[in-house]
Amino acid sequence: ARWVEEQVEEYTSGRDDLSRSATSRLSVALRFGTISPREVVAAVGDSSADRAAFARQLAWRDWYAHLLHERPDMVRAAVRPEYDRIEWREDPEGLLAWKEGRTGYPIVDAGMRELAATGSMHNRVRMITASFLVKDLLVDWRLGERHFRRLLVDADVSQNVGNWQWVAGTGPDAAPYFRVFNPVSQSRAHDPSGVYLREWVPELSGLADDVIHAPWEAGPLELAAAGVELGRDYPLPIVEHAAARVRAIATYRA
Repeated sequence: ARWVEEQVEEYTSGRDDLSRSATSRLSVALRFGTISPREVVAAVGDSSADRAAFARQLAWRDWYAHLLHERPDMVRAAVRPEYDRIEWREDPEGLLAWKEGRTGYPIVDAGMRELAATGSMHNRVRMITASFLVKDLLVDWRLGERHFRRLLVDADVSQNVGNWQWVAGTGPDAAPYFRVFNPVSQSRAHDPSGVYLREWVPELSGLADDVIHAPWEAGPLELAAAGVELGRDYPLPIVEHAAARVRAIATYRA
C-alpha cells in the first residue's frame, strides 16, 4: 500500500535506478502466494503509464508460468533448439569468480555479492550479471540459472528459466543474440554516483564516481589515494569485454 501511494508513479523512471528502491519488492510474496497477482493489479490499476508498465511486468510473470507448463523441457533445453548447438566454454575458474563476485567488473561483483549475502538482487543487475556469464565468459546459461535458483529467496523456476533464456538469447521472447550488456556502461547508466557499488564493493569506495565503475581506468595516483592496488585489493578484469563480445557474437552466429 505504501509503495502504491508513494512510488508507483515513478516506476518507469526509477525502476532501474540502483541508488534507490523504486521497485515493489513483491517478488517473494508473489513467489510463495502470500499475495496474488490479481490483488496486486487491482490495487495498482492501469490509470497511468507507470501503473500500466508495472501491470505488464505481472503479465510477463504469468506468461513465463504458462510457457513452462507448455514446455517443461525449457529447464534443460533451449526453447529455440538451434541454440543448443552453441559451443559453450568450460571455464570453472571463471564460473567460480562470477559466483564469488571477483570478476574485476564492479557492477557484476556487487550483484553477485548481494545475491550471496541476502538472497536477493535488483532486476537490472540480474540481467547484467547473467549477460556477463553467458556472453562475456561464454558459459552455459543453465549453470547460471541453477546458481540463481539455489540462492534467490524469490526463486521461481518459470521466472528464473524464462529470464535466463531471454538473456541468453535462446527463448521465444529472447533478446537478439548480438545484444551483449556492457557492464561498465550499464553501471554508469544505472548507478552513476556509485551508491550501489560502494555498498557491495566497499574496497573501491574511495574511488571517484567517474572511475569506480572501471577501476582499471583510474591513474596510479587515484588508486593509491583510494588505497586500492589492482590485483591485490581488487581483481583485474578476468576478461576484456570488447574482445569477449566479438567472441560471443561469432560463436552464436556459428
